[in-house]
Amino acid sequence: METTPAKGFAKHDHRACVATALSAADAACLERKVQFTPVRRRTLEILLEAHAALGAYDVLARLDADGFGAKPPVAYRALSFLVDQGFVHRIERLNAFVACAHPDTTHDPAFMICRSCGTVAEAQAGNSDLGQSAASAGFQIEQTVIEAEGLCPTCQDPS
Repeated sequence: METTPAKGFAKHDHRACVATALSAADAACLERKVQFTPVRRRTLEILLEAHAALGAYDVLARLDADGFGAKPPVAYRALSFLVDQGFVHRIERLNAFVACAHPDTTHDPAFMICRSCGTVAEAQAGNSDLGQSAASAGFQIEQTVIEAEGLCPTCQDPS
């Protein structure tokens, strides 16, 4: 299986990154005939801007500051929609959410979480060993999520 480089740690044009992802989400929602409401769009934008995992209450605070209200269902419903549509992933280890780096592909994500700065990078997991073990046990894998904690390149730099 060919792997795609992790997104999140590398320097990039962040403004273009956010704009491209929002445009792709707009197009996907039109194609799927689902509503990409202003609160859903702003929730995705908040996660895209962060490049870090955010808890639902962090998202809610930003939505409230933008005039969308402070009731938890506002954030939870938007996050649930975005997860269901494949635009966002839930990071179990952090009980938080992060924008998907590969929303246009079906994939098994692997997350690298910096324990120092909180940045999250997403890569596609290569699960050949796990797949072979599962197959030999007669188990059919439907979804895999890998979460690894460590230090990103910036936080490793001693200077």
